[in-house]
Amino acid sequence: MSRTAGAPSFAVIPGVQVHEVLDGRAPEVVGLIESAYRVHGEGDTVNPPSYFLRFPDRPTARIIALPASIGGPAPVDGLKWISSFPDNVAAGIPRASAVLILNDPATGYPLACLESSIISAARTAASAALAADRLSPRGRRPRRIGFVGVGLIARYIHQYLAGTGWEFDGIGVHDLSAEHAAGFAGYLDRAGEAAPVTVHDSAEKLIRSSDLVVFATVAATPHVTDPDWFSHNPLVLHVSLRDLSPEVLLTGFNVVDDIEHCLKADTSPHLAEQLTGGRDFLDGTLYDVLVGTLAVPDDRPVFFSPFGLGVLDLAVGRHVYDTLRAEGRLPVVEDFFHDMRRYG
Repeated sequence: MSRTAGAPSFAVIPGVQVHEVLDGRAPEVVGLIESAYRVHGEGDTVNPPSYFLRFPDRPTARIIALPASIGGPAPVDGLKWISSFPDNVAAGIPRASAVLILNDPATGYPLACLESSIISAARTAASAALAADRLSPRGRRPRRIGFVGVGLIARYIHQYLAGTGWEFDGIGVHDLSAEHAAGFAGYLDRAGEAAPVTVHDSAEKLIRSSDLVVFATVAATPHVTDPDWFSHNPLVLHVSLRDLSPEVLLTGFNVVDDIEHCLKADTSPHLAEQLTGGRDFLDGTLYDVLVGTLAVPDDRPVFFSPFGLGVLDLAVGRHVYDTLRAEGRLPVVEDFFHDMRRYG
């Protein structure tokens, strides 16, 4: 069937195509994320609060809507709709699933629906890799890394660090599940990681032996409460946002991606605000670091707590869409928009 005359096209982009566009291109994706942070910091975005759909009969599960709009050289509007069902892991399927809708900023019409668990993981990992590079005190990249929580996000963060030239002398692994910890160690071996891997039986041992710590858990409340564990001043990528007690954060140099977004929903920074009655413990945003108005010290632990902005998903999703369109590979749904005449 031919497309209805005058109607915009609509594409449904499966995960396999998203993977093809993004796989092995960590530096390019990190560049996209940096550009998106700069556009956001310059005020050319709309990024309202995320909306959480929760279920009384399934308290661990949630579905989140992230509406957003980004300007810059490739403007686009849209919505990320991402679910987190931790019980999926026991059933052998990933915890998170997602779709991303892109809308044409000129007409408002949806342009595409993309499988977005890969986009979400890639933008999270690219954000972490960018922050790790720019927040390393005096530009010295840490050589000992530790992962607390070793699911899909941890794997992507490792891939993006490796893909942007990071090399390690040692890698620590800790997870509440010994099976998952062993599985991540196996992934590191298959990925060709040369550094020796140590599976730790406690978060404390991992943190004390790491100069770069990645938290990628599903923790709902803080479980790391002793500031002394961080007395060696590591760089901490607090990606999962709820692992650290306020008492830990208050000892360090705190950088977020967006202040208003991070200080919501009982994140660790939000709890610190509630404890102190203010936001003075926050030193700035990643944008401040990118533009050179915030210097990173080397005499305190450095905590990066990113809420994860919908504009980042849009930037990566728009890149996937534009790449496939330029290559003539957009999987267009013919006649998706049908009744296009005002009076029939």
